[in-house]
Amino acid sequence: MLSSMAIPKADTRLVKLKARRKLWLDAHLYLGLIAGAVLTVVGLTGSFAVFFVELQEILNPELALVSTPVEDRKKLHSLDEMVAAAESVKPLGSRFFKLYYPRNPDIAYKFLYFIRDDKQAKNGDGYYIFVDPYTAKVNGTQLYYLKDRYWGRPIVGFIMQLHWCLLQGRTGADINGILAAISIVSVLTGLILWWPLTGKFKQALTVKRNASVVRFNFDLHKTFGFYSAIVLLPVLFSGVYFNLPEQVNVLVKLFSPVSRPTAFNTIPAEIRSKPPQAGQQALSLSTVEAIVQEHYPTGRLWMLDGPKSPEGVYKVMKKDVTELSHFVGYRDIALDQYSGEIVKVYDKSTGSNGDIFLDWQWPLHSGYAFGWTGRMLVFFSGLACPVLYITGVIRWLQKRRAKQPLKSHRQNQSQPAQAAESVY
Repeated sequence: MLSSMAIPKADTRLVKLKARRKLWLDAHLYLGLIAGAVLTVVGLTGSFAVFFVELQEILNPELALVSTPVEDRKKLHSLDEMVAAAESVKPLGSRFFKLYYPRNPDIAYKFLYFIRDDKQAKNGDGYYIFVDPYTAKVNGTQLYYLKDRYWGRPIVGFIMQLHWCLLQGRTGADINGILAAISIVSVLTGLILWWPLTGKFKQALTVKRNASVVRFNFDLHKTFGFYSAIVLLPVLFSGVYFNLPEQVNVLVKLFSPVSRPTAFNTIPAEIRSKPPQAGQQALSLSTVEAIVQEHYPTGRLWMLDGPKSPEGVYKVMKKDVTELSHFVGYRDIALDQYSGEIVKVYDKSTGSNGDIFLDWQWPLHSGYAFGWTGRMLVFFSGLACPVLYITGVIRWLQKRRAKQPLKSHRQNQSQPAQAAESVY
């Protein structure tokens, strides 16, 4: 008899795998519904954030671009002359915070000032001051950071804050980090579900031609999920790191020591300037820049942080230091603000395995590790987030609608039996 025949081992294994697959499907469904909507917002804003520097130049060319004709760009003015120009228009009560060096000769120098005066109503607000390096004249000033609200910021700054903390400050950043961790599990469960139990990988990697709407949506979800996962997983993990750095550090330290102090800074807080001699003033930015270029000429100047206190240090950041790495070639240099002594140098992609692993997170998250190819991959992975969420929700609704007639049919079948039972 058929019932007494032994079930082949291969069929038994397939039955078990399908039963296990149901558990993974439930996990993938609920994780996706919990984190998917937020991941859609974060993914879309992340796609724009990949080009946040270029976007600022496109949206505010009168500020970010230099107007000096190419034939008149014979020599850059000194950094001190540009600082003097910025100081002449800075908001009342504000102090220099950071300089962003231009990425090419057509871009203005960008100085960031923050109001640090309790008597000022706008205390805590930040402003960009754009200076043409060929004329040492100010292109204009832009309110970039409002301490007490997100509305009213330039669109680029608004997008960045929406991406990082969902406009909810530190609490939003924590929630974002937790949801990014949930999204990692969701992507992994999706990969498990994608794996073809029958071994038909070609079918699993393509969208069927002339398929029904239901089949097309299903194929779109699984193929987008597979291809985007290659980029999404490292981007999501780095997102967890930037939002929950302490928790990630605890995890990394289980495998390797870590000396990197924070997710955003490589210079430890205990690195400070020595007390100045009587009458000694802080060095000018031009002097600081010259010292760095003399000792570390390779790479491109990227940012210059000013001291935040009388004990603080100058921090100069360089990128594209190919002697370190073609992918993570960043070097951060701390200088005593009075003597100009180099008190700390942090070369990224060096040190312990834990430090190197963490140093890779920003280049991977932004795509800069692999140039324009990497940036475009991160850009498209962000766009994949709403596609995955929408097709996933559609798939869920389709399956719910398909179950309703079957449920109604079973209920109709059970009613006569219940009626018959009530007679006896």
